[in-house]
Amino acid sequence: MLADGAYYVLSSPSWNILCDFDGTIAVEDVIDSLLDRYGRPGWDALERDWRAGLIGSAECMAGQVALLDMSRDDLQRHLGSLHIDHGFAAFVAATIEHGIPMEIVSDGLDQAIHTILERHGIDGLPTVANRLAQSGPRAWRLSSPFAADGCRSGTCKCARVDAARRRGGYTLLIGDGASDFCAADRVDFVFAKNRLIEHCRAAGIPYAPIASFDEALALLPDLLDGRLPPRTVMPLHAASIQELSA
Repeated sequence: MLADGAYYVLSSPSWNILCDFDGTIAVEDVIDSLLDRYGRPGWDALERDWRAGLIGSAECMAGQVALLDMSRDDLQRHLGSLHIDHGFAAFVAATIEHGIPMEIVSDGLDQAIHTILERHGIDGLPTVANRLAQSGPRAWRLSSPFAADGCRSGTCKCARVDAARRRGGYTLLIGDGASDFCAADRVDFVFAKNRLIEHCRAAGIPYAPIASFDEALALLPDLLDGRLPPRTVMPLHAASIQELSA
């Protein structure tokens, strides 16, 4: 984004991709599905406090994970029943073909992400997420190695945007919900699902709405060629679009 508020796309720019997991890659929110099935009483009160802004997601999730009553076998069986976006594997293949670094950046559970993706034949994507560890036969705890001072999330996605910028090139965010709002304000472009569409529209952030990774894959070549995707929604204050290739 230019200093005067105008947005631009470079000719044949290099891109980094940061991609959310729950609700974006995964069809279901993993922690919500686990709590619905294995959560002891009290987890929904934590959820209400988080939605009301009384606590951050890091405190909420740590408390909720501590209320899970499940064995490791229970966890693996449950994760085996969850699905991912049907177009995600092809999207990953395209990023590899074009040499685009992609990182999964999630405020969810690392073990769940690895297990679900491996079951769908996808392995080796760099993943930044909270760490789930077993602390007893049916007890679990959460740690957040990617938290940051001043950030109430377990995984600070803004810090990952900063890291991507240090690698050079532009940054594309793909996400769907509240954990992506802050990062969306800092990246160069957004492929948005669900609640992130509403945030981008309200905050004046250029984005392309997607319902699936099939649509993301169809839009990707425009960014790689230095063009805004045809479905781009532009904020009113960003009327001046500069293509440096012109």
